[in-house]
Amino acid sequence: MPEYYPLLIMGAIIGIVTTVFIIAYAAMKDKKTAIGFDRNMKDGEIIRRILKYAKPYTWSFVAVGFLMLLTVSYDILAPILVGEIQGIIKVEDFDLSRLFSMVAVYGSILVISLVSSYFQAMLLQRTGQKILSGIRESVFTHIESLSHAQLNHIPTGKLVTRVCNDTNAISMMFTHLLVYLVKNCFVIVGVLAAMLMLNYGLTLMILCFTPFIVIFTLIFRKFSRRAYRRVKDANTDINTYLSENLSGMKITQIFNRQERKAAEFEARNTALGKARHREILVFSVFRPMVYTLYMTSILCLFYFGASGVINDTVFLGQTIGSETIVSFYMFINKFFNPIQSLAEQFNRLQGAFASAEKIFSIMDMKPQVVDSEDAVELDTVRGDIEFKNVWFAYEGEDWVLRDVSFKISANQTVAFVGSTGSGKTTILSLIVRNYDIQRGQILIDGIDIKKIKISSLRRHFGQMLQDVFLFSGTIRSNIVLREDSYTDEEIREVCDYVNATHFISKQKDGLDEEVRERGNNFSAGQRQLLSFARTIIHRPSVIILDEATANIDTETEVLIQDSLEKMMNIGTMLIVAHRLSTIQHADNIIVLSHGEIVEQGNHFELLEKRGAYYSLYMLQFEKDRLSKK
Repeated sequence: MPEYYPLLIMGAIIGIVTTVFIIAYAAMKDKKTAIGFDRNMKDGEIIRRILKYAKPYTWSFVAVGFLMLLTVSYDILAPILVGEIQGIIKVEDFDLSRLFSMVAVYGSILVISLVSSYFQAMLLQRTGQKILSGIRESVFTHIESLSHAQLNHIPTGKLVTRVCNDTNAISMMFTHLLVYLVKNCFVIVGVLAAMLMLNYGLTLMILCFTPFIVIFTLIFRKFSRRAYRRVKDANTDINTYLSENLSGMKITQIFNRQERKAAEFEARNTALGKARHREILVFSVFRPMVYTLYMTSILCLFYFGASGVINDTVFLGQTIGSETIVSFYMFINKFFNPIQSLAEQFNRLQGAFASAEKIFSIMDMKPQVVDSEDAVELDTVRGDIEFKNVWFAYEGEDWVLRDVSFKISANQTVAFVGSTGSGKTTILSLIVRNYDIQRGQILIDGIDIKKIKISSLRRHFGQMLQDVFLFSGTIRSNIVLREDSYTDEEIREVCDYVNATHFISKQKDGLDEEVRERGNNFSAGQRQLLSFARTIIHRPSVIILDEATANIDTETEVLIQDSLEKMMNIGTMLIVAHRLSTIQHADNIIVLSHGEIVEQGNHFELLEKRGAYYSLYMLQFEKDRLSKK
């Protein structure tokens, strides 16, 4: 009995540690809400949804499975062969040719395993990249379908994280995690079967440690999931902060807020560091515990094995030889290594699941503005527009428009004026269904816009906004928006039409001049003229102009005014302008106040009324007079 005391002491220590872990696990479950552990999707559902992207590559995974079996065969056969070689060597008159044969077999199996591992890795990487591209395209396409209201509520940095970082985590799951999880399971089962055939007694002894490994793995899985969620949340937070503040760095410098912004970034960076430290802590506790079980099983093997060899005794009815000890020593290593790898892979798998859940939270957002089932295509648009008792609010019942009604005939130029917040820009957004109204009806050529396909509706509208957005690329690509159906002659003709040629011709590369991020290497006026060209080249039936002359220098404003006069002959034009000189030639001017129409008419009719428009005109006239002094 005394010879078993060391084993009993080791068993007691493992039992105590296991009890502590179980208590910690129970405490974490009880405080699940308090620690922010709020997984909304089950692992099974996440896997099912992810596997849809892998389904087209089923045969690639079948091939990977076949190659995996070849690599697993080495893990199972190598210990047996080494044991056999040890048995051959210990005989005094051993057969050298048999030894060479066994070594050759061992080497052949090793080469096959290495070659199979290479092709398996290459095939997995190629397949994983294809799956990654498919997921990214799906996420990006879905984001494009979201309404303006939905996009306004999601920080750009968060969307960037979803499309880039989170999809990478899912790609890693296909190229490493799932496949190697399966491989490790094969290794564990295969090694276990080989050990049972070699010596079931020692195998049963090793299996005594398995329940503890399972318990540790389950506990670790819960803790690692929480740690990974915190890391992902902190990573998203820092990406969102960077996206916003790098875009607004000029404002930070203008107001000399660098130190304040650096401190805010440091706080987020520190939070991310703490989250990663917690993640490392969880793993640093688990792996040593599994390693302790591994070393304990080795000690037990040597203890019982050496006792059997030295004392020539049996263990559980089976004789133990030196070759059996050698084989089992290698088997234990190959049995516990996959288990430790499973722990690492569970750790990473939780990160992939957390990333997948965040991606699916975006994918599950149903677009608020969608085509109705009976939506129609519009081949042509005359440009008749009518608002019938329209009510609209961005949030709840905080009405931006209140019972607004007006009618615009085809080819008319209609302007909307009023103080900030009166609803001018909102009207333009509603016409192209950037948002859906709560009450009333909007008609285009007598058809309710909700009965028109959104893509068809917007195809006939050209929008020019105050804040012109230019993409990185060239002047040409920003005018045609990457379409190849326009010739250089058509592009130059449009640029001449909107007076953009005068500055394009001064560029070193002309139409192929580089446009940097957001077009910051061009002035506001030049960006606006490019916006005009971009709109006109697509031949819209209705042109929307929102504050196009705001913050423009006098010389450029003359060019823009000339362009506007030309564009008024293209089709229906809707204008929002604070500078009333821009709209004096409009066919109709609609004056808004607090979301309601207070008066409408042409420039001279409204001046005669001496109402709201007259007050705005006189206020601006006086302001311009004072600015000239």
